[in-house]
Amino acid sequence: MPGRLTHFAIAALALGGCVAPALAADDAPGNANPCAGLPGYSQLKTALSSAVDAEGSGLNMNMWATVVNRDGVVCAVAFSGTDRGSQWPGSRVISAQKANTANAFSLDASAHSGVNGGALALSTANLFSAVQPGGSLFGLQESNPVATDVAYKGPSSNYGAANDPMVGRKIGGINVFGGGLALYAAGSRIVGAVGVSGDTSCSDHNIAWRVRHNLNLDHLLGTIPGPASLFAGDANHPDNIIFDITPNASGGTGVSATGFGHPTCLNNPPSAAAAAGKPPVAAGLPAVQ
Repeated sequence: MPGRLTHFAIAALALGGCVAPALAADDAPGNANPCAGLPGYSQLKTALSSAVDAEGSGLNMNMWATVVNRDGVVCAVAFSGTDRGSQWPGSRVISAQKANTANAFSLDASAHSGVNGGALALSTANLFSAVQPGGSLFGLQESNPVATDVAYKGPSSNYGAANDPMVGRKIGGINVFGGGLALYAAGSRIVGAVGVSGDTSCSDHNIAWRVRHNLNLDHLLGTIPGPASLFAGDANHPDNIIFDITPNASGGTGVSATGFGHPTCLNNPPSAAAAAGKPPVAAGLPAVQ
């Protein structure tokens, strides 16, 4: 019987009956250190804790944070609470999804090709309205699924630690509400993204913004902020959250004037952009560099 079980297992693998584990990043040829230049566990945890303490737009919850490199490889996972149960357990994978999404749909100046191309940075908050039925990116949330063998690999005691099982592997996933931002090094060069989760999605965006600033990876001023109607609200906040959703008289999801709007925070001050008659964005956040 044991021999028959062994033969069955081999046959199942040969037929693709089991999902192979994700390729560890350090197994990738020519890329021995895929997270070089990106924050590690200690840096991320410090930046996250400081950001959580500084932000008061939501429920004042503890948070998870994940950093991925430009290829979507997870470089660090951390939480701000005293242990892994001090914040929503489900937010661990959500933070990784957000990081993957912001990295997957943001660009830098290398995207230019003559008169074409643009260095557009899209936060996950910018995707909320665009993926609603009738939106310009409807269906995006169904693409690039999470690698579940990476997301839920054990032991759970390592979740949010320096040896979190997601580290060194590609997580995948798409998330379309606030909390994910691309990371830009000096020279406005995109190097990956950060995702945070654990509060309201609007507050998640604000905390992610502060985390990115704390990590000194918010060098976006060399990027092109996209169509004038999209980010005209604040030249220093090219991928900031946009608050331009109004009620839909026909019911259902509200209508975003730019097509990239997001619901507001529980406690969100008006922005200077709104006073100027432009799409309002989150106020009180540090300007990008």
